[in-house]
Amino acid sequence: MIKTRFAPSPTGYLHVGGLRTALYSYLFAKKHGGKFLLRIEDTDRERYVADGVANILKSLYWASVVPDEGVILSEAKDPSRSDKRDSSAKPQNDNLRITQKGENGPYTQSERLDIYKEYAQKLLDAGHAYYCFCSSERLEKLRADQQAKKMPTGYDGLCAKLDPTESKQKAEAGEKHVMRLKMDKHGETVFNDLIRGEVRFKNELVDDQVLIKSDGFPTYHFAVVVDDHLMGITHIIRGEEWISSVPKHAQLYKYFGWEIPEMAHLPLLLNPDKSKLSKRQGDVAVEDYMKKGYLPEALVNFVAFLGWNPGTEKEMYTMEELVKDFDLAKVGKTGGVFNIEKLDWYNKQYIKNLSNAELVEKAMPWLEEAGVGGRPILEKAVSLERERITILSELPEAIKFVFELPDYKADTLVWKKSSNEEVKNILPKLIEFFDTVDENDWDKQVLEEKTKIWIAEKGFSVGSVLWPMRVALSGQENSPGPFEIAEVLAKKQTITRLQIALEKL
Repeated sequence: MIKTRFAPSPTGYLHVGGLRTALYSYLFAKKHGGKFLLRIEDTDRERYVADGVANILKSLYWASVVPDEGVILSEAKDPSRSDKRDSSAKPQNDNLRITQKGENGPYTQSERLDIYKEYAQKLLDAGHAYYCFCSSERLEKLRADQQAKKMPTGYDGLCAKLDPTESKQKAEAGEKHVMRLKMDKHGETVFNDLIRGEVRFKNELVDDQVLIKSDGFPTYHFAVVVDDHLMGITHIIRGEEWISSVPKHAQLYKYFGWEIPEMAHLPLLLNPDKSKLSKRQGDVAVEDYMKKGYLPEALVNFVAFLGWNPGTEKEMYTMEELVKDFDLAKVGKTGGVFNIEKLDWYNKQYIKNLSNAELVEKAMPWLEEAGVGGRPILEKAVSLERERITILSELPEAIKFVFELPDYKADTLVWKKSSNEEVKNILPKLIEFFDTVDENDWDKQVLEEKTKIWIAEKGFSVGSVLWPMRVALSGQENSPGPFEIAEVLAKKQTITRLQIALEKL
């Protein structure tokens, strides 16, 4: 059975590049009837962030990239079983229950130290690894000398020449040390990348990597090989920055006599100027987009296309459709450009597809924070701005005028082809006219028809009436149409706001 994995380090929030790697791994596994595993690689204790695992899990579950095995949220609803994903809540840190699921655990590397110790000892016993006692000062000087001579940088193998018995005695005596792989320097490492095709590395250029650090924790290069084998990973999908590590990993697989998984290395994500995507040029964490009010469907669709091209005109996919159409052969070798305008377009499309009730539900955290949640006419209010907003966090400010008339200057009421005197003449008549309209006819279409007939009968220009009406009802120069606003406000509040406008003049 095919099994993929996503193995992030809990050093902060989930990067959008990490989301893409997780998404592609999830889609590939599901397309082939396999399983998707989540492993936490927390051996870098200096960069470890206490709530990093929780943040990664929240982001993945929000995006419906839900693991079948590994580290999971025990009580989180699995939204991958339907396309109705929960985007109604901003990320919270409380009441998360993180657990592990599966027969190949533990799935957190810091809980697997005895396993790494066992396999490291096997390498030592077979002569494939050795203790290294070189100080950081010596290593820094070695690197500087190599750079000065324009040589490839890397460990020179000094401690590999030590007598194994002597090395063991020094290590057991407590002398500070690491454990290194004895790399075979002959020939080439050749493998077939599922995206890039055949890739070759000269082994002579690969140094003796550290396997176990001086603190007893394994390095990424060692733990990833042991874990992927013991957890039954068949396909490794990861960023292209790891492609140069393949010879080191391949050597370990060879020494242990294990089959090497298939590999696919994804191209980088790029800023519009083609530089590597970084926080200096904008948000890079999934949580940033969650907090702003992007819908998960929008971000997932957008991220799916950052490198993958289905070869059709179709742009909006459900998760089930992505699973059906995804193909690693259609992932390009060049970097995907992170174009925020395209993400915004996706989000606007998905917002437009929501009903008013669904939009209110999903935007409720932001509405409540702004003090406009729970209002009786909320669904009608959001209908005014649903076509104009890009993200959910914009909605409270956009509809605030419905509940609280903004203060505005009297001259805002005057249309460019009109005058103060004309507006002062029109508004009382408009109030009088609206007072005669039955509340049962207080519908935007009926109101518009009746008002335009009235305008024609009075001989007014359309702009001289509708401009001050719209400004009076919204308190803004730019707002939805006057009849849409009037329908939401209802008859009494419409007339009240027109009277306030008249008083301003």
